[in-house]
Amino acid sequence: MISRRIIRTKVLQVLYAYYTSTDKSLNIAEKELFFCIRKSYDLYHYLLALAIDIADYAEQRIEIKRNKHQPTHEDLHPNTKFISNQVIQQLRENRQLNAYLNQQKLSWANHPELIKELYLFLIESDFYKEYMADKNNSFLDDRRFIDKMFNNIILLAEDLHEVLEELSIYWNDDIEFSVSMISKTLKKFHPHSDSDQKLMPMFKDQDDRDFAKDLLRKAIINHDELLELIKEHSRNWDLDRIAFMDILIMQLAITEFLYFQSIPTKVSLNEYIELSKYYSTEKSRNFINGILDKTLKDLKKSGKISKSGRGLIGEA
Repeated sequence: MISRRIIRTKVLQVLYAYYTSTDKSLNIAEKELFFCIRKSYDLYHYLLALAIDIADYAEQRIEIKRNKHQPTHEDLHPNTKFISNQVIQQLRENRQLNAYLNQQKLSWANHPELIKELYLFLIESDFYKEYMADKNNSFLDDRRFIDKMFNNIILLAEDLHEVLEELSIYWNDDIEFSVSMISKTLKKFHPHSDSDQKLMPMFKDQDDRDFAKDLLRKAIINHDELLELIKEHSRNWDLDRIAFMDILIMQLAITEFLYFQSIPTKVSLNEYIELSKYYSTEKSRNFINGILDKTLKDLKKSGKISKSGRGLIGEA
């Protein structure tokens, strides 16, 4: 499922596009946000399909060798452990995965060279050789192997990154997150999983969907007030000289401080400092941390922070 960290990342990206666009439509920005999130969910399914296609390619190679004019003993008696992997078979038969791929028209059919490169990369890996040499055939070993294939081959393949960049601008930063979702998904598969085995939902619950929409809307609607708070707590800095992305990161953090009662301020602070590691310089990160820390202390002192329920965690 789409984590709140990814939601925050997508909101930041859409917010940047909103303020740098001539069309300041809140409804359009909201549609763009959910489109971005949907694309992340597409990638999750697309990569699951990739594992199946790599196994299909391996099977095709076995069949080609079997049908040679003069096949060797090895050609006629190949090691089929990979193509018989139980988790691959479960994914191949999974109704939810197949329905989603068909609905979104997601296919690797136009990228045979990529499939080949990933397969060749895979068979040279030590964990593949160890897996194929092991005579045991346990479901746990099969599942562990597929997880390693995603984390050690698919995640790290530069050719795949290039293809994904060409296919969608929305996937540039999503592959690591998608692979982590897949690892969590694989843990739910067991020897008796059938074709109705559930995959991850797009959102954990309605609260997360609402959080995405509300974070974007509240940041835009309260823009002037939030900007004044940033100005007030960065008096020694010319706001025009502060990187625009840094301002947006602080704007979102303060939005959560003020308007999301169920989110602890410490969580919001940590999340946006973490986000700044990817979207700001090291110097900027220290600056953002300092401004947010000062702003939070003053907001608490003036009684403007109102938290309830889980939002009270760490506030004592």
